[in-house]
Amino acid sequence: MDKYDISKIFEEIGMMMELKGENPFKIRAYYNGARTVELLEEDLKVLVEENRLNTVKGIGRALEEKIIELVKTGKLEFYEKLKAETPEGLMEMMRIPGVGPKKIRELYQKLEITSIGELEYACIENRLVDLKGFGEKTQGKIFDGIQQLKKYQGQFLISTGLKYGGYVLNQLKELPEIIDISLAGSIRRRKEIIKDIDIIASCPMDSRGKVMDFFTSIEGVEKIIAKGETKSSIGLNIGVNIDLRLVEEDEYPYALQHFTGSKEHNTMLRHRAKKLGLKVNEYGVFRGEDRLPASTEEEIYNLLELEYIPPELREGQGEIEAAEHKQLPRLIDVGDLKGVLHVHSHYSDGKNSIEELVSAAIDKGFKYIGISDHSISAFYAGGLKEENIIKQHEEIEELRIKYPKIKILKGIESDILVDGSLDYDDEVLASFDYVIGSIHSHFNLDEETMTKRILKAIENRYLSILGHVTGRLLLSRKGYQLDIEKIIEACGKNQVAIEINSNPHRLDLDWRLCRFAREKGVKLVIEPDAHSIEGIDDIYYGVGIGRKGWLEEKDVINTMEPEEIIKYFSLKR
Repeated sequence: MDKYDISKIFEEIGMMMELKGENPFKIRAYYNGARTVELLEEDLKVLVEENRLNTVKGIGRALEEKIIELVKTGKLEFYEKLKAETPEGLMEMMRIPGVGPKKIRELYQKLEITSIGELEYACIENRLVDLKGFGEKTQGKIFDGIQQLKKYQGQFLISTGLKYGGYVLNQLKELPEIIDISLAGSIRRRKEIIKDIDIIASCPMDSRGKVMDFFTSIEGVEKIIAKGETKSSIGLNIGVNIDLRLVEEDEYPYALQHFTGSKEHNTMLRHRAKKLGLKVNEYGVFRGEDRLPASTEEEIYNLLELEYIPPELREGQGEIEAAEHKQLPRLIDVGDLKGVLHVHSHYSDGKNSIEELVSAAIDKGFKYIGISDHSISAFYAGGLKEENIIKQHEEIEELRIKYPKIKILKGIESDILVDGSLDYDDEVLASFDYVIGSIHSHFNLDEETMTKRILKAIENRYLSILGHVTGRLLLSRKGYQLDIEKIIEACGKNQVAIEINSNPHRLDLDWRLCRFAREKGVKLVIEPDAHSIEGIDDIYYGVGIGRKGWLEEKDVINTMEPEEIIKYFSLKR
């Protein structure tokens, strides 16, 4: 078990204890333990082997014993006992937006509801209206939450797909029989939400049985859905399915292109091939019965008289026409980013000190890092009071002297209040090198009110970046109502960059809107919204969204050199 598995188990223990109405201090210990384990920078197994778990802040004796048991045996008796005592459907109900353990416990004890289906039926029959602590409004929200959950059932974040797809891919790569192998499908196109994982590989025909035997017996397989010599499907214990297709070495580039998709892109390719007197499918590009030679995807597109189209652009949204006229963008890459600006330290709700974050940024090759903790309104996240800002800025000044090789910028993530103002006065805002404005409360305003709120913030002379603009949480919460096109155009007029928040739960701005912003000349900024050193690496997901949105290096401000970005921020003021 790795730290993520153990963190998830502790989180579930906390939930199950809440459902039972256990001591709140014990419950909080497990939730805190889950976060502590997930954010560990040292290898968990090494800490166990060297008997150093007790040196980690936040891990007491009880948690230490349970971590050791999990690492050494892969199981936890305490966890298994709790699961056996908790109706399975109650944990499923926790996935409904706005339904927490206290409400579920009440539903279970008073109405004997043990599943999402039973709860949905109870809403239809208005059985929650007279239940203490609920009422008609709450019942309506719960019913809407169930519909939203059903809509997203069987879908996963790109981060989940890459984690488990990468795990299986790397296992298969170790087989000497494998010649070429790649993730395909929506993961390769960097879609923010995936339904399953596709892997394409080539190997000798007489080795296919051995490869499929290995694939269907990989650790974590819960069920074998289908098993054959050319295609097998497995279901992992986290709920995601993986398909493996095996082809001949000379068929590999054609299969990779075809199964990367999308359907819309491939349909357009077939139409183009037909106009050229050709036929294209997963087995090749054909003129009559003869397959034309191609050893790479690039050569396949060249046969169709097109520039190579990167996987992220293959969505049937004008990429073929652009490739025909050699007008495809030179897509942004992770290596183009010179620094990060949306990073939280332990001054608010981040895990690491500013110095630790600076040191990590240097190790990652960045030329600058901006510290942008939460502002005073975000009391739940330790938002900075004015005295804390002064203290933080003094520390940054000292670190600037200590670390001359990197620029350390003073930022803030300031809350956009309901009236559109930022939650510091101009004198305080002027003390920062840049200001990120974000909404963290009052999400349910109507479209006109929300749009006016954000437009007013955009007009503030100190606002540099508009953070996670639609407020969406993937698979969990829709974005709030707003006229997004009007917002984007206003950012262009007021020289406010729009954030692509790289946290895989957000990936906001949406890639379709990135392209719209680019066409309007609006600058984007790809940021991790990091709350730990590890979180900085989320920029990988944000770059994927930027690539899907046709962004080039010049479209993104944190590809600028330090002096350029400092000047960029100062010009608006």
